[in-house]
Amino acid sequence: MNQQHKRCDLHTHTQASDGMQAPKVNVQLAKERGLSALSITDHDTVAGVEEAMVAGEQYGIVVVPGVEISTRASGKDIHILGYYVDYKDAKFRLRLGKLRETRQLRNGKIIAKLQELDIDITLDDVVIGLGRPLLPDESIGRPHIADVLVEKGYASDMRDAFDRYLAEGARAFISETRISPEDACRWIREAGGAPVIAHPGLYKDDVLVREIIETANPAGIEVYHSDHGQEEEARYLAMAEEYDLIVTGGSDFHGVRQGVVFHGDIGSVTVPINVLEQLNRI
Repeated sequence: MNQQHKRCDLHTHTQASDGMQAPKVNVQLAKERGLSALSITDHDTVAGVEEAMVAGEQYGIVVVPGVEISTRASGKDIHILGYYVDYKDAKFRLRLGKLRETRQLRNGKIIAKLQELDIDITLDDVVIGLGRPLLPDESIGRPHIADVLVEKGYASDMRDAFDRYLAEGARAFISETRISPEDACRWIREAGGAPVIAHPGLYKDDVLVREIIETANPAGIEVYHSDHGQEEEARYLAMAEEYDLIVTGGSDFHGVRQGVVFHGDIGSVTVPINVLEQLNRI
């Protein structure tokens, strides 16, 4: 296949964070969709990378070891993707572990807020809802809590659960103190990786996006994303050119919940495989 026709999806999640599939299943789906490469970018963990790498060898798919780090800036949750990180690096894994501890504290506070709203839910309900044991270095996320809200009839579907209770500004939203985008970019670089601003269109604040570019020194920006329209793509492509940033993209696949693919299906948003060479040079 000609290099320019080889495509990769650089944003997918697995059971290691808030995705629905095992890492090897994401790789299998990438093969079925005709992709040449895939990145596993779970929230604040690299627990799913090793399994995906093994599956990549089995299916002939290039697997890019990745992560999506949760940060906070100007009162907004900002996500920083990291590509080609050394996922075995002890210092990096320890740092991610601290972030998961913060996430777990947040989860407890979300549950407490929901209980104050007379919603019958516990953290045990959320863990049981996984349908399997929670493995070391894996994390619980808001989609897991949303699953239980839907199951118990407090929301009609995932989007309704977020709109009513879990999204920023909703009745049970909690954001713990997090590291800055600058710290996340530095951690990723120190682990040998390339930091990239995730889905900038979701922040609804291009002034802030520019501030992060100028202060955190990311290597790239996620121009193409399932929740970006053509206007956002054009705007962030121009921003990438202005700041000489690598242009990345991906589906942000989390799997199927209540019959709906969240955010997009694997392979629905892709970039050319030569982007990997740019990321690997950082």
